[in-house]
Amino acid sequence: MREIVLDTETTGLDPLRGDRLVEIGCVEIYNRMPTGQTFHCYINPERDMPAEAFAVHGLSAEFLSSKPLFTEVAEGFLEFIADAPLVIHNASFDIGFLNAELERIKRQPIARDRLVDTLLLARRKHPGVSNRLDDLCSRYAIDNSRRTKHGALLDAELLAEVYIDLIGARQSQLILASEARDARAGGYGEMPRRQRPIPLAPRVTEADRAAHQAFVATLGDKPIWNDFLGAG
Repeated sequence: MREIVLDTETTGLDPLRGDRLVEIGCVEIYNRMPTGQTFHCYINPERDMPAEAFAVHGLSAEFLSSKPLFTEVAEGFLEFIADAPLVIHNASFDIGFLNAELERIKRQPIARDRLVDTLLLARRKHPGVSNRLDDLCSRYAIDNSRRTKHGALLDAELLAEVYIDLIGARQSQLILASEARDARAGGYGEMPRRQRPIPLAPRVTEADRAAHQAFVATLGDKPIWNDFLGAG
């Protein structure tokens, strides 16, 4: 199954009050494993950058002024996510901004029944404790040392790792690997190989064998390799 892990950065907390998207990061996972395929873009929000937001992600209005508008990246973004479920931490926040941007350019909103909210999953699995992304990384021993500031693509990559642990997919993979090892004779060696129902036809012909025997006969009674037979 194809899923997209998604994160965004914004100018603030409320798209209904003029806050805008400034970054989108997406990571593709297939059958609960990252494929290496990503989508990432910065977006010109056409407005200033409040100090509070800049402190979170470090994206300045000057830096973003040369980036494309949302309308210029929307098609590529929508093609990448296609109809896959969207895995998002605190999904209502990101989807609110994405749908506000889509509405501005007269595109269909993203349906909320596509969302997998990892914050809700984490709260069910770990009630009564903090379930921020950093907390979950620590809980599942995921290295987040690069996360000195928020960044949409980096956060999506970290969230993909968290999600795999959160739903127990990594444990399932380990169990399958263990079962594969146990299937080996005594737990060691190679996995048993299936036998072909019909053996392959030999490639060495009778003429090849006769030619080889004739060549060996020319070597006399004491070919050099006899000196090594039984050595060791």
